[in-house]
Amino acid sequence: MNDDNAAGRVIQDLRAAAARSEAGARLPSVRELTARHHASPVTVAAAIRHLVAEGVVETRSGRGTFVASRDVPPPAPDLSWQTVALGPRRPGEEEMRSLLALPPAGAIPLSGGYPDADLQPAAALGAALARAARQPASWQRGPAEGRADLRAWFAREAGAGLHADDLVICPGGQAALSTALRALAAPGDTLLVESPTYLGALAAGRAAGLRVVPVPADADGVRPDHLAAAFARTGARLFYCQPLFANPHGATLAGHRRAEVADAVRAAGAFLIEDDYARDLVIDGEAPAPLAADDPDGHVVYLRSLTKSTAPGLRVAAIGARGPAGARLRAARLFDDFYVAGPLQQATLEFVTAPAWARHRRSLRGALRGRRDALLAALRRHLPDLVPSVPRGGLHLWVRLPEGTDDVALATAAAAAGVIVFPGRPWFAAEPPAAFLRLTYAAAPPALFDEAVRRLAGLPFWS
Repeated sequence: MNDDNAAGRVIQDLRAAAARSEAGARLPSVRELTARHHASPVTVAAAIRHLVAEGVVETRSGRGTFVASRDVPPPAPDLSWQTVALGPRRPGEEEMRSLLALPPAGAIPLSGGYPDADLQPAAALGAALARAARQPASWQRGPAEGRADLRAWFAREAGAGLHADDLVICPGGQAALSTALRALAAPGDTLLVESPTYLGALAAGRAAGLRVVPVPADADGVRPDHLAAAFARTGARLFYCQPLFANPHGATLAGHRRAEVADAVRAAGAFLIEDDYARDLVIDGEAPAPLAADDPDGHVVYLRSLTKSTAPGLRVAAIGARGPAGARLRAARLFDDFYVAGPLQQATLEFVTAPAWARHRRSLRGALRGRRDALLAALRRHLPDLVPSVPRGGLHLWVRLPEGTDDVALATAAAAAGVIVFPGRPWFAAEPPAAFLRLTYAAAPPALFDEAVRRLAGLPFWS
């Protein structure tokens, strides 16, 4: 006797009987089913257990097998009142969700804010976290502003301008930025930003109720003349800037502009939020010192995150400033989440102070150079008219599209072709001067770049 076939017949018989009957109706007994299907009692019992697990039947001790009760789904709730209660959505939510969305299975991601798994020091991070988790002290409450030794490490990285007591540890750069905007500005105030600039900064500024005003940038970074004019016209007291390999366009603030930008900020009595996200993403040459290293009067608010240069799960950053601004930042963090988890702080400190950190940075530098060059080579082969300037660091290429191209439509068509890219329009606080794509060279293996660009070249957007 084939037990599998017999069990299948029993299951089919009982399922059909249950479908014809009301909930609670008695079904054939084990003895009846054994005789009907020439199956052993063990086989019949197994078939019944299978249907019990599916919720089709239920057994009652000493009484037999019955059709399981069928739960009547409750009526759909009426949540329409929430539309009135909540009011309009905050601008930028859809773009942020798109930015953080995981690529569909099988797609080639040329968009993303983090290095892919092959570039992450997962083994070293895992070992550091395992050691930290075994230490009972790491699970205890520490200082709300974060471990003093970790803050001291961030202070040394920032240069001579900041000390450990000026900094607070945060769960990632986005959280640190949101804190700074709430702590240093009030709803209705103006936030100046480079144009284009980091999409998360635009979203955080708008979420804080700030009026976001763009200041043009070029290959040498933000334009100091336009920055001074924007301060004068708006009365702004806050300027967000990525001086090193700005996301998305990759420019570094030129040496001859650093003093002019600092002068414009100082003359306005304003703060400059320096987002130093790319300190560990240098590919060619050496990075200039942070602006915070030469800030005697406390105008620079310094933000440094480790997430983009390590792994998405290492949500550790520091933000700080001198004087009352630093105190406000530290106080603002208390309202959000008290402090960053102790084991994560300890694991981070162990990693960045071990030889593994220097090895990882060297390895990452070489890998990013290879990927950047591979993506540029693929563009030269398949879309030679789109080859951008070569960034000296960071994770992205900023590609200007032919005049009249709809960058959003192009990104949508690319996704349908299995290539994920990000349009340029959302990175501008106002009207973009042209159409762009941001292409990430850190999110996919370089062996896929040629195929990805070949698919892009096959879209009906090129003359």
